[in-house]
Amino acid sequence: MMEPLAFRMRPRTLDEVVGQQHLIGPGKIIWRMVEARMLSSMILYGPPGTGKTSIASAIAGSTKYAFRTLNAATDSKKDLQVVAEEAKMSGTVILLLDEIHRLDKAKQDFLLPHLESGRIVLIGATTENPYIAINPAIRSRAQIFEVKPLTAAEVGLAIDRALKDPQRGLGKLPLVLDDDARTQLITATNGDLRSALNGLELAARSTAPASDGQIYLTLSVIEESVQKRSLVADKDGDGHYDVISAFQKSIRGSDTDAALHYLAQLIAAGDLVSIARRLVVIAYEDIGLANPPAVERAVTAVQAAERIGFPEARIPLANAVIELCLSPKSNSAIDAIDAALARVNQGNSGAVPDHLKDAHYQGAQKLGRGVTYRYPHDYPEDWVAQQYLPDRIKNDQYYQPKQNGTFERAFAKQYRQLLAAQRGQQPPQR
Repeated sequence: MMEPLAFRMRPRTLDEVVGQQHLIGPGKIIWRMVEARMLSSMILYGPPGTGKTSIASAIAGSTKYAFRTLNAATDSKKDLQVVAEEAKMSGTVILLLDEIHRLDKAKQDFLLPHLESGRIVLIGATTENPYIAINPAIRSRAQIFEVKPLTAAEVGLAIDRALKDPQRGLGKLPLVLDDDARTQLITATNGDLRSALNGLELAARSTAPASDGQIYLTLSVIEESVQKRSLVADKDGDGHYDVISAFQKSIRGSDTDAALHYLAQLIAAGDLVSIARRLVVIAYEDIGLANPPAVERAVTAVQAAERIGFPEARIPLANAVIELCLSPKSNSAIDAIDAALARVNQGNSGAVPDHLKDAHYQGAQKLGRGVTYRYPHDYPEDWVAQQYLPDRIKNDQYYQPKQNGTFERAFAKQYRQLLAAQRGQQPPQR
């Protein structure tokens, strides 16, 4: 059985690696490690098909060390023992351990002493954020390098190499790749070189030659052969949370087009639950008191989206996102409650004043509970000055109103008037 094109085109040296020049370019960290033959264990993390396995293979090819590949999820501790025995017999072995975030404790405990001795140089590959998903014991013994998504130019370079290479690639086939088909091959796979190469091979080997003997790879052929890859990673993956983060930060930054872009990614992933939750949070956290009606409309839009579902849910969601982007912003509410929580968590804030304590039980009056409480509705304007905070923190002020929008400017004016009246500086103005 023929190995897939992506496997056959795997780099043999660092010079053949496409992309990742921040790691393997001349003078960069992995390049220097290989040049000095001072390899240390490392963890490579990034999206699928961006070169993690290629870098490991190139390191092995450049150093001439034995190279073995295992999967932390599917291979057993016995498989690790085989690699360890080989390392004892022949010297250093480079072990590419795919899905390293799935490494269980038994395998980890077996590996650790071999990593310490240097007999096994571990190159862990993962799509998950290692600072979150990988055990600290492994993480502390490896350098962590992020593998970046490949650019369109880099994917195009790899495709051209595969088309020309007669030994490992498709160079022996009479292929003609149309320009628009090449563009589709690059863009549809979204930087996943493995998908691009394997899609190219499927198209090449499943298309019959034309009457002139040429195999024409047209746009329609490529579209049928390449599965379009979403920008959004698995809903439990690191990339998914990056998109959610970018979504909120774009709305907070009032960039309507960026916010719609990230909303579209989440819609393409079908993740209405995350969109709904995040949009409500954004409305209250980032717009808040600057524009309460916009907050209410965002909540209504989320409820409508949840009721009608996709694809129509995109319409109320887009309405809400655009309005929130263009709305005045204020985070004064979240700042206020966080300041109050900080005070509570510090402790030592004092007791509830006696006049505010519960007085609805027999004997409360003897204890002085609620005796001097002033019922605001008994006073003009339904307000009367009295102390509500504990004595120890009676001058605390948590809410710091902003002036971003008509509503919060009005709230700010009322807040300051009430605060001044409460402290006996002037009566409130209604």
